Amino acid sequence: SSLCLFPGVCGGEFSILRSPQSVAFRDGRWPIPGERIPDVAALTMGFSVEEDLPWPGLGVGDLFHRPQATVLVTVKGVDKLPVKGFSYPIENAVPFSLDSVANAIHTLFSEETPVVLQLAPSEERVYMVGKANAVFEDLSVTLRQLRNRLFQDSSILSSLPLNSLSRNNEVDLLFLSELQVLHDIASLLSRHKHLAKDHSPDLYSLELSGLEEIGKRYGEDSQQFKDASQILVDSLQKFADEMFNLYGGNAVVEVVAVKEFNSPLSRKTRSILQASQSKNDNPYNLAYPYNYDYSVIFNIVLWMMIGLALAVIVISYNLWNMDPGYDSIIYRMTNQKIRMD
Repeated sequence: SSLCLFPGVCGGEFSILRSPQSVAFRDGRWPIPGERIPDVAALTMGFSVEEDLPWPGLGVGDLFHRPQATVLVTVKGVDKLPVKGFSYPIENAVPFSLDSVANAIHTLFSEETPVVLQLAPSEERVYMVGKANAVFEDLSVTLRQLRNRLFQDSSILSSLPLNSLSRNNEVDLLFLSELQVLHDIASLLSRHKHLAKDHSPDLYSLELSGLEEIGKRYGEDSQQFKDASQILVDSLQKFADEMFNLYGGNAVVEVVAVKEFNSPLSRKTRSILQASQSKNDNPYNLAYPYNYDYSVIFNIVLWMMIGLALAVIVISYNLWNMDPGYDSIIYRMTNQKIRMD
């Protein structure tokens, strides 16, 4: 597979910080389509995907031992981060969502204790399912909560080398508050270690925009941006090690670094006022996309119908030609008793 030679085609990097031996990532610079990153997360956790993924970076691995957690951190504002581990260029960096993986976990393990946490601190967007509601109820999610959390005694400000960053600048505080969220997630999970040792898989999806805001505020050649990038790399590496250890070495920690997405994330919705599909939506009268489950479902329905039809014919034939003389002895005895009475 060739590297990306055209500017704008590859707009980011997909890195694997930590992964267990049961998941086989290969060392190479194979581009990964941006829209298929959720499928990589699904396949590593042992879930099926609608369309095959012909990407050499992910091998088959151990089918009987799947990771207990997937942690995916998206960092906006930078093309690549000097993190340890395998890294692959992203081809067509479009926005993606792990909703499909979250739905699969919630559907298959609804009766157990999965933890599903999707969080974007700068946008105050949070989605928690399952035991995440109890574990992370104290997690700061709004900007006001994040700012207050930073100025508490146990915050990262007391231990983090700020260098050129300032405690008095809102942009710097936003960046630092996102690092505080990483620290708090690992800290809160360490108090509920039993959830990391159960049989249900967990999912963590985090989106960090603080570095992008620092780049816009100070410029990407500024000392603040360089210091923030280094602090972020160190924090991500520490966060990856902590989560990996909390799950006993059975977790995949991934980072997506992207300068900017090619298009905004649009979720498919349907209006209740929408009557039917108009001609403008499908001007060429195209058929629906082919579903790879079609042949399987068709065969199941076809042979079930044939089997039922044959069963009805055979049963009907035998009922029609039944000899009353071979009736059960119970009925014959009953009949004689009635006659005697």
